[in-house]
Amino acid sequence: MLMPKRVKRRKQQRGRMKGIATKGNYVAYGEYGLQAQEPCWITANQIEAARVAMTRFIRRGGQVWVNIFPHKPVTKKPLGTRMGSGKGSPEFWVAVVKPGRVMFEMAGVDEATAKEALRLAASKLPIKCKVIAAEKKAEGGEQ
Repeated sequence: MLMPKRVKRRKQQRGRMKGIATKGNYVAYGEYGLQAQEPCWITANQIEAARVAMTRFIRRGGQVWVNIFPHKPVTKKPLGTRMGSGKGSPEFWVAVVKPGRVMFEMAGVDEATAKEALRLAASKLPIKCKVIAAEKKAEGGEQ
């Protein structure tokens, strides 16, 4: 399961997910990508489930990139504990995803296979996603 090796502070505040993604909002490495359409916290387990679904479907044929990482700890208080007595301990890690963020990328497989693999990955995630293709770079120099 994904989590940081070490962190400066064990507990974090929740924060807000307003606006759209300004970085990581295009297909950078592969040919096809899975783009988030809603804001969400995506847990390390969900990222791993989506990655496994993709790699299983393409039978380790192409290449897969995971562009999100769970940096944010989420705390919970134990069940049956009264209010007060401080903040709970970290339970799991999440990646903060804004609309427009490309979470997974894929290359080395044909279009139909890539789209189906990314659709399977999207079904493992708690948000609406869209499969997008990389923009082709223009041949030659600027004119």
